[in-house]
Amino acid sequence: MLDRLFKKKDISVILGEPSENKEGLRRSLTATNLITLGIGAIVGTGIFVITGQAASMYAGPALTISFVISALGCVMAGLCYAEFAAMIPVSGGVYSYSYTTMGEVLAWFVGWILVLEYLFACSSVAVGWSGYMLSLLNEWGIHFPEQIAGATFDHLKDGSWVWTGKIINFPAVFIVAIVSAFLIGGIKQSALVNNVIVVIKVGVILLFIGFGLSYIDTSNWVPYIPENTGGYGNFGWTGILRGAAVVFYAYLGFDALSTAAGEARNPQKDMPKGILISLLICAVLYIGVTTVLTGIVNYKDLNVDAPIALAIDRAGEGLAWLSPFIKLGAIAGLSSVILVMMLGQSRIYYAISKDGLLPSIFSKVSPKHGVPHNATIFASIVTGLIAGLFPLHVLSELVSIGTLMAFTIVCISIVILRKTQPDLKRPFKTPLVPFVPLLGAAICIIQMVSLPWSTWERMIGWTILGFIIYFTYGIKHSKLNNK
Repeated sequence: MLDRLFKKKDISVILGEPSENKEGLRRSLTATNLITLGIGAIVGTGIFVITGQAASMYAGPALTISFVISALGCVMAGLCYAEFAAMIPVSGGVYSYSYTTMGEVLAWFVGWILVLEYLFACSSVAVGWSGYMLSLLNEWGIHFPEQIAGATFDHLKDGSWVWTGKIINFPAVFIVAIVSAFLIGGIKQSALVNNVIVVIKVGVILLFIGFGLSYIDTSNWVPYIPENTGGYGNFGWTGILRGAAVVFYAYLGFDALSTAAGEARNPQKDMPKGILISLLICAVLYIGVTTVLTGIVNYKDLNVDAPIALAIDRAGEGLAWLSPFIKLGAIAGLSSVILVMMLGQSRIYYAISKDGLLPSIFSKVSPKHGVPHNATIFASIVTGLIAGLFPLHVLSELVSIGTLMAFTIVCISIVILRKTQPDLKRPFKTPLVPFVPLLGAAICIIQMVSLPWSTWERMIGWTILGFIIYFTYGIKHSKLNNK
């Protein structure tokens, strides 16, 4: 029994299998497409919301240092992702990597955690998109009916669930449906749409940085590192470290890029470029935005839902023209995050189904468009229902723990594979092994430990459900164990 549970896929066998494009998936993504997909996945609510809250509560103007520290942690995980993506250029990301290093049952666990990450990331960002869109419509004098503009259920602090009186969050369901339509149309079309969205949102961010520089009041940067007010994380250097933990969320998403390796034209060279360059570009954007933001507005006033909008208001008439562009940039930013996360979610279903652990219907590929259309449709239905029924605070808690666990497993897997299969061909190598991967894993584990117990409870419940599915269906239909 244990042999079946921990049986591993041979990497040479995976690379010797019929290529995924012959089975239907088309290798259409260039290095530029992969970089923009990475930026599309990363730049979202982090830059438009979290920057202000972290500056006001933890780090002050020194949040720029927090972003650098957090970026270093992500780059360490990103280097490990890059090695795997170049070495095993197939769909499935961390799930496929785990199958080769830890065996089937742990690969299933990882795949199920990835489903959690992408499913709830899509749902939570769709709810955030709904909020921005409703706000913009109100500015234009368009008032959306309240009955179809909010979550059906809410979770109170005492642990009880209540019905809100609303039917569904229709705008959240609507954006999921629109994004799904683009994804079903083909990966090339989806990448083109993402490219356009990324240009819009990065353009808006650069406008804010460029025009905002002349409105900076350097007195807002004094003191640059506010004095600790008592206790860990209340400003000072501990505040910078806690700020780094908080803004870590702003970098999440680049891992979804690895799930598209089976659709990259030259994955051995282009996947590492896509992962690392997108991370570095986003780090520079985040540091630039934080510098201007804390220069225009005193950090004590930044604990608001829309800190960039507040900075524009403080700048006066000189930047008033930029306000609607910021909201449009936020909407565009969230749209591209949904697109990339939906793509990642459908490719996880596809990869697991190819191995027999989920029904074969999910690995069917559209002969016309070259995408796993059944997996995409299923992902859109489930995501749309969750986004329409539940509030943002319930959904967002589950995103970070799934992502951090995936990061940890990738970092540890690199160390294992370097020991067990040192002679494998590695087109890209993570430097300073085992130091870099182990430090990356340690940073992620610290983040997970700091999450509230309620998040762990939901994670445990999700895991139990996953193992029920595996032991009632997956293990019986596993292609690896039933050859």
